[in-house]
Amino acid sequence: MKTVISIPDQVFEAAETLAHRLGVSRSELYAKAVEAFIKQHRNQGVTARLNDVYSSESNSLDDECYKLQQLSLDREDW
Repeated sequence: MKTVISIPDQVFEAAETLAHRLGVSRSELYAKAVEAFIKQHRNQGVTARLNDVYSSESNSLDDECYKLQQLSLDREDW
């Protein structure tokens, strides 16, 4: 898909230089950059929602579960 965007001249020149150095087209460079940006930010909403849920929940085991968990572990010398 073709699209038109406006970017600062300095960013454009840096992108042109990088694309040339990498031996890729301008389109490929921009597509890869946008894809990386999307991947970087993809789970931000999920993480924020999980943080909200778990901030109101206790993260410790009750005493009985804690004792059972300890019993299930092998004894090792550290």
